[in-house]
Order: sequence, then structure tokens, then C-alpha cells
Amino acid sequence: MVILGEQFPNFTAKTTIGDISFHEWLGDAWGILFSHPADFTPVCTTELARLVKLIPEFTKRNTKIIALSCDSVDSHLKWTNDIIAYSGYPNSVFPYPIIADEDRTLTIELGMIDSNEKDSHGIPLAARSVFIIDSNKTLRLSILYPATTGRNFDEILRVLDSLQLCDKHKVATPADWVPGDDVMIQPSVPDDEAKNIFPNVNVITFPSGKQYLRKTNVQN
Repeated sequence: MVILGEQFPNFTAKTTIGDISFHEWLGDAWGILFSHPADFTPVCTTELARLVKLIPEFTKRNTKIIALSCDSVDSHLKWTNDIIAYSGYPNSVFPYPIIADEDRTLTIELGMIDSNEKDSHGIPLAARSVFIIDSNKTLRLSILYPATTGRNFDEILRVLDSLQLCDKHKVATPADWVPGDDVMIQPSVPDDEAKNIFPNVNVITFPSGKQYLRKTNVQN
């Protein structure tokens, strides 16, 4: 398992665009690695088709997408035709690579095994994992979903926006935040500094008498 704040492992892999070295492929972009249990399955097809539609949104955020399952490159390439058809973008080029991890090397190394989902030989498959890696190759977010639950990609975009905004400013985002909403100044920022660098600071006084929640509004 990779821990938040640690460097995400560099690895070589066979993919639908050929052999890659992960860090070299990522370059100076952010990256999101999505794993899925198996090709030619219903939930996975809806997820990867949704990613096809969202590529322009990830591109605007300087973020590359890469998928993974325990199937072969040949299987991935055949399946991409179904994904493109379901996405509603016929005749388009499949816009991101898919890693082939038939021997489960990466699936095991990254802690993505779903012991409840097995192939025809009884070998566990990959869970629905999400890893967000920043441009310094640091792991910033990790989520594991079960096979029966498709991911909410609007939420993944929201988290990506939050991470990039909080890297740029000394802020944190509250529950249910979406871009444009007020944010909160990080506790490490002294009050006098907060007044100098943030517009319209709104300090909340709680029944405890403490004033640890300071709202403001910044744009990425």
C-alpha cells in the first residue's frame, strides 16, 4: 500500500499505447490511475466511457488518465471499441492508455486486490481503485470501491479541484465544497497574515469562544 504523502511507485507496464515507464509517461502533469475488475463487464464499461467524455476536463487541469485491469493488452484493445460506442463518440480514437496486469504485480503492490471478486480460475481481481498523483509524483488521494459500485467522476473532479486550489493558496475546502464556494483559511496561517493575503475574511465565533473557522473566497 502507498501512503498519502509518499512518492507513488515508478513502474514499467504493458499498455494499449505500448510499454511505459510511469513517471516518464506522467512527466510534469498530475495523474489519475483508475483500476477496474475486468474488461467486457457492465459497470466498468460505463465508467471508462464516462472518462472518455471527461478527458477535456482532466486536460484543463493538467491531469493524465490511465486505467488498469488484470486483462491482456489484446483484450483491452478489443474492449475499447465497446467503450467508445457506449460513450457516444463513434469513430473517435481512444484517448487514454489501459495497463495490462495479468500477473497482478501492480494490483498486489498497490493494494488494489478485491478478495470478493475472482476470475474463472478463482484468482482475485483488481478493485475499483482511484489514485491521484501530483506533478511531484506524490500520492494525494486513494479510494477503493467495490465491484458493484460505479465511481462518481464528478466527485473525483471536485477532489482534484480542491487539491490543486489548496496547493496554490493556504486554504482548505469544507464539506460539500464545489468550485466557486467559500473556502477556509488553514489554521497554520496567523490572523494578521490572513487579513493581508485573503479578501473578505469572515471569522466564525463558536459557543466555545474559539474562532478557528475563517472563511474567504479564492479562485484557482
